[in-house]
Amino acid sequence: MKTVGVVGLGVMGGSFCGRLKELGWRVIGFDPNGHSLKTAKERGWIDEGYADFSQGLSQCELVIFCIYPTLLPKWIAEWQNQFAPGTLLLEISGVKRAVMDPVQDILRDDLELMSIHPMCGRESKGIQFANPHIFDQANFIIIPHDRNTASSLVKVSALAKDLGCKNISVLSADEHDTMIAFLSQLTHVIAVSLMDTHENEHLVEYTGDSFRDLTRIASINEEMWSELFLLNKDFLLDEIHQFQDSLKNFETALQNEDTKTMKDMMVLSTVRRKKFD
Repeated sequence: MKTVGVVGLGVMGGSFCGRLKELGWRVIGFDPNGHSLKTAKERGWIDEGYADFSQGLSQCELVIFCIYPTLLPKWIAEWQNQFAPGTLLLEISGVKRAVMDPVQDILRDDLELMSIHPMCGRESKGIQFANPHIFDQANFIIIPHDRNTASSLVKVSALAKDLGCKNISVLSADEHDTMIAFLSQLTHVIAVSLMDTHENEHLVEYTGDSFRDLTRIASINEEMWSELFLLNKDFLLDEIHQFQDSLKNFETALQNEDTKTMKDMMVLSTVRRKKFD
């Protein structure tokens, strides 16, 4: 039986444990939070759990890191001596340029680290919100490094399919971070800004589906997302500026009662949105 280790048993880590256990893997969980380990064990998602990283890592042929990106280089530097030679490491952080090179620079020569990004994260934090089925029909991005082998790329692609993911794409770190700045980070900035615009506890009594849909992601893990924003600051600022320009165009059209421009913008948005259905 193949053995996988999952480091960090939050929403994504717990979800990985649950799905891999369903697929027949022997799963070992690693987290300093005893409650997370206890919950994963009670749900049948892990076979063993360790709060002490000096135990269990040598048993794993695959290790998936579900920890904050700024923690990863420090973690690797301190604990990589525990891995068996040839262990394949996967990291799922939401940005790649600021993570990949610093870790690759200190990684043992007999280990291999590949960056992945399953596009199925959740806004809430903690293993209580984990769900093995979040991978079903999700998009899955692989971000290979020059040190990655073709055989590992094949293995990770096969793993993504086993998890239940739909579209499997391969991007460079720059391509990934540019894409994520628009599709994920900008949308979170907009949702947060919208919720922070008005303070009215009675709004919930009047709202409809449009407001709920637009602000779902405003319930956010502030520790993780502020970190991700800063690590991708250049691309995110560019997307914010482009959004401000588009919003200004609509404001000007409304101010000038320019119905044609407003309609043209709506038609374009409708055409582009249909591609996501």
